[in-house]
Amino acid sequence: MNPPADAVAAAPSLLALAIAALISALITRTSRPLLQRYALARPNARSSHRTPTPQGAGIAVISATLLVASMWATWANIAIPPALVIATIVIALVGFADDIVSLPVLVRLALQAACVGAVVFTAPETARIVPALPLVLERGLIMLAGVWFVNLVNFMDGLDLMTVAEVVPVAAALLLLGWLGDLSWPAVLIATALCGAMLGFAPFNRPVARVFLGDVGSLPIGLLLGWCLLELAWHGQPAAALLLPGYYLADSTITLFRRIARREQFWSAHRSHFYQRATDNGFSVPRVIGEVFALNLVLALLAIVTVRAGAMATTLVCLLAGAIAIVVVLRRFSRP
Repeated sequence: MNPPADAVAAAPSLLALAIAALISALITRTSRPLLQRYALARPNARSSHRTPTPQGAGIAVISATLLVASMWATWANIAIPPALVIATIVIALVGFADDIVSLPVLVRLALQAACVGAVVFTAPETARIVPALPLVLERGLIMLAGVWFVNLVNFMDGLDLMTVAEVVPVAAALLLLGWLGDLSWPAVLIATALCGAMLGFAPFNRPVARVFLGDVGSLPIGLLLGWCLLELAWHGQPAAALLLPGYYLADSTITLFRRIARREQFWSAHRSHFYQRATDNGFSVPRVIGEVFALNLVLALLAIVTVRAGAMATTLVCLLAGAIAIVVVLRRFSRP
């Protein structure tokens, strides 16, 4: 059933965003002393911080996101897939356990794959990106891509405000596309609540961060954001779904292949990402975050143009422009 038009209009969306921000900020603030005692992130080979910092504020972000999105969905008569909600909670628990006791890599990957697979394989059979492919093969490839996306969001969460600078522009663009009728309403609700929750978390994570998301936040954020982008692709907009997370995809994927080519233990902690090399090359943290945020705004604009134009030529031009913008930033980060 389609929701009433005013249920997902600008005013309810902005109200939901504000409520999610408030809930996220309140939970982050009240839980910080507890996290300080039981979930302290100590500097390691991957870290950009120098002093032990509490982690686990992702509990606030995910709680605010699911709570606000679920309440809004009930009011607007919109069905959010139960598998998505359950998988998000489970993968958050996996992340929380990893924050506390550090799970083995294979166990972590198996649980992540189960969560992503539950979301992908319970989707309607009519949801397709490449109809020419057998459904099972397409869903299998999507599941592999989903596991990679969940992990790359985790990998990229290594600098103060980095995940905020990524998620907020992407989620805001998804909200705008929803207002324009180019995204499913369940995805709009999730994106809006997630955007608000990240804004509520941001003041506590600005340099120098007083608290980190932790795996309990980065993993389910990757799942929720990845699902929203998948919904966009299923809505006939795969180019936009590729452009929006373009920087994260490029930085993580190039770094992974470089480490594999060098025969490094690519699953171990490291400081090889472009944004990490930027700080080693003399970039300040605010400057890195500012450039990533600006790049994401450009990619969001290009994604919206591809959707609204609806022309293959425009889509190709936007993809090329997005690739050039990403390459420029990556080259800047990799040089002193």
